[in-house]
Formats: sequence, structure tokens, C-alpha cells
Amino acid sequence: MTAEGARTTAPTASVVQELLDGLPGSVTFLVPLFGADGEVEDFRVEAASPDAVDIGGRRGKELVGVSVVETYPTVRGTALWRGYLGALEGGARYDAESFEYEELLAGVPRRSRYSVRAAACQGGLIVSWVRLDSGEREQRRLEVMQRLGNLGWANWDLVRSTLTWSEQVYDIFDRDPSRGPMTLEELPRHVVAEDLPALGDDIRRLLGAGQAVDHTFRITTDRGEVRHVRLVAEAETDALGTPVEIHGFFQDLTARTRAEERLLGHERTALAQQGRLAAERGLAARLQHALLPLPQQSLRLAGLTVDVAYQPHQEGINVGGDWYSAIELPDGSALLVVGDVAGHGLDAVATMAQLRFTAKGMAITGMPLATILARLNTLLWHSAERAFNTATVIMARYEPATELLTWVQAGHLPPLLLRQGEARYLPSPHGVLLGATTATRYDSSTIRLLPGDHLLFFTDGLVEAPGQLLDDGLARLARTAVEHSGGDRLLDDVIDSLVDPDTRRDDICVMHISV
Repeated sequence: MTAEGARTTAPTASVVQELLDGLPGSVTFLVPLFGADGEVEDFRVEAASPDAVDIGGRRGKELVGVSVVETYPTVRGTALWRGYLGALEGGARYDAESFEYEELLAGVPRRSRYSVRAAACQGGLIVSWVRLDSGEREQRRLEVMQRLGNLGWANWDLVRSTLTWSEQVYDIFDRDPSRGPMTLEELPRHVVAEDLPALGDDIRRLLGAGQAVDHTFRITTDRGEVRHVRLVAEAETDALGTPVEIHGFFQDLTARTRAEERLLGHERTALAQQGRLAAERGLAARLQHALLPLPQQSLRLAGLTVDVAYQPHQEGINVGGDWYSAIELPDGSALLVVGDVAGHGLDAVATMAQLRFTAKGMAITGMPLATILARLNTLLWHSAERAFNTATVIMARYEPATELLTWVQAGHLPPLLLRQGEARYLPSPHGVLLGATTATRYDSSTIRLLPGDHLLFFTDGLVEAPGQLLDDGLARLARTAVEHSGGDRLLDDVIDSLVDPDTRRDDICVMHISV
């Protein structure tokens, strides 16, 4: 087994590490190591999330470089090992809900149970796991429940005058845990003055008569932030009915309250604008027609025939994230673009329009295609809503004098070339999807188009189908295109054969280029 057998590169590992740095939990990126016979003999950890921890206590970057077989020798030949190989070779995600592993720690056998998930990525595997040992599992569930609910528990022992807070309560009050819990006498100093009388009445009833409390009030943290906090508490009493212990929880309702306030503000704004809606609807309809691609178009550009079909998923609204451009540039060449913005609706349309018009503007200046993609990636990464926006693009420039088509791609499916009755997908030059990372490199490829050639640019909605692997969809497209290559309705025939209007789940954009 040699390191040369690892099918990965340093740039790929660094990109994956950058992505894993932002992920919670235990996640690693494994690359396969191949033996002389070409079979996978081992996996090596190339990247790891900061919270990743194995049974031996190795954490985060300490796992990078670890050999799976050398470090966990008993894993080879297990169902987990076979699952790794299956995910790597077949591309289907592997899930192991309950996997047991035993390792000697300080000479003492230790058995642990894990839930493991593996998925193929960049020639390797993204592997995540969760430890399912009963005590840790229950603790993890409690922590997850508190985090998701923005709440933490608290306990007051009135007999011993002791208070106990969970970690989440310190976060709610923005209090340093080294200071310990806040006493009931200290709490009023942090409560907003207007809310103090009602809270004080409830606390007195809780401590005096043991009456349960469910009260929402506002606090001011040491840094001056106002938060909306809910207190739910009940008392345990002695034989005489006197409270001796208080159990309860605090819940941070700040985000929900602010969302409700924003919603009320939006409702008021909507009511105020109701009188202008009729005129604005007409303007919006005209703007939508200007921003979105035409559903069907046939063009003659630089000696090429370009037919395009665009079918948004949202029927009647005509709003989708797929887009295209097909224009003649000032030097007589043709610019051909197909893109796919993640999501649907007006947000996707806004991103689509931004990319579409920016790409056209830069191409008209003669800027190289790879540079255009790099700048579109920067634009999308630094947009105000970048956390929600990613996109794939395929872009080409055809020069009629040389009959050369130069193309680049950003995470997009490869074009399909039909030549002399045979179909093949062109090898994709390097390029990650737009908006995913700042560490980018975009390469270009060139092909000479011959008379009679047909080229298809398309978005994934054309080849995706429920319960079908993407590779199967691509193979089906190639077969279908060959079957209809002799007719004069290639574009329509391919779409009619592949797309079921009742089951499709995405927008579709297909560009047919013929010489």
C-alpha cells in the first residue's frame, strides 16, 4: 500500500477541510489507498471537523493523516468496511444505524456503539458518526433538546440555599459560568423595570404558596442586550405545604419575539400599501417578463443554430432558478450560458438575474470565461444573502472563424456531444459551484465543432427522477438523444421522452446547439 494510491490532491483536501471547519459533530474526509492489484486496501483521514473525536480520544486535526486499517485494525472486512467500499464505488450513501466496535484502551477492552453515515465526495468519502452509548446518548439528547429549544434547566434548593444551572442558562443570561448561578435576590437587577412588578408577584406566589409559574419577561445582559426570557417553574413542598425546592427552566424567546414584531411590522406595511398594489402588479409583471428567460427560443448565432427550452417548476407563476443566455458578442463570436440557482421563487430569480446580466456584461468586454466565473463566485459569496445562495453554471464561447468552442463550468453537469450518431459527455474542466467557497480555480476546455454536430447544455432537472441515480439519468439522456438525433425536433423529442410533468420536481433548462 502506498500514499500514491490516494486519489486526491492537496487543493481538494484543503477545500474539504475549509468546509468541515464549519460543521458540528464528528465528520471526516477519507481518501482511499489502493494496493498493487488496484483494490482499496485502506483509507486515510485527509480532513476532520473540529469536534470530531474517535474512541481513542483523538480530536479534530489530530485525526488528519490517520490510517483507518492501521489505527482500527478490526474494522477491515466488517459491514462498515463493506459499506465504505459500496459508497465509494456505487455513489449511494451508506447508513449504519448501529455499529459496534471494540478497542483495547490501556489493556482494557472497551466496546462502543455508533451510528455511521458515509457518502462519496471528490473521489473519497465524507464520513460522520454519532456515539450511541446509553449515558452519552441521553446526555446528547438532552443537550440537543436544550439547544434546539433555546432553554436550560435550573434548580433552587431552598433548604440549603443552593442554586444549580445547566450550561444553556448561562448562555441565555450571557453570564460567565465562573460566576455561578444568579441568585433570586440578584435577578431583579437584570429585569427591565416595567416587567419587574408582575414577575415579583409570581415569584412571591411561587415561594410562598408553591404556586407554579409560567411568566415571560425582559432582561438586560451585562453587555446591554435586551432579551425576552420565559420562566416555567414549580415547587416541591414539605408536609406542611412549605416550598423546599424549586424546579424549572428558562427559555430564550428573543428570536421568536423579534420575528413576531417583524411580522406585525410587515402586516402594517402591507395594509399601508394595499392601495398601490394594482399599479405595482402591472409593473411587477413587466419586470418579471424582462428578467426571466423566454420559455422557448430559437436563434441563429455565429453560424450556429441555438434552440432553448425553459420550463419552470412552479406552474402559473413562471418563477424558477434555472436560466440561460445566448447572445452574439461584439467580435462576432457567440456566448452560450446555462445556469441553475439553488432554490425557487423570487429569491432565486433575484440571484439568477444578478448572475445572468453580470455574466453577459463581463463577456461583452472580452473577459476570459474562467475569469468571469471567478468573479461571479466572488459576487455570490459576498452577496447579502450568501448563506442561502449557490449556483451552477456552464458557459461557452464559439468562434466561427476557427470553429472552436471554449467552455468552462462551475459545478455543472457536462455537455452532451452528438457526433455521427454517437453520444458522449465532454470531460469537465475543474470548477466548483458558485458561492460555495472562496478557494476557487476555474479551468477551460476547447473542442472543434464539426458540421452535423449537436451539443446539449442542460440543468439537472432534465436527468433527475425520483428513485433514480444521477448517472442512470445521464445514461438515459445519452440513449434518448441518439434515438432522436436523426429528426428535426431533437430538443422537443428529448424533453418529451425524459420528463414526466406529474413527477418532476425541479426547473428544466435545455440548450441545443447545432452546426
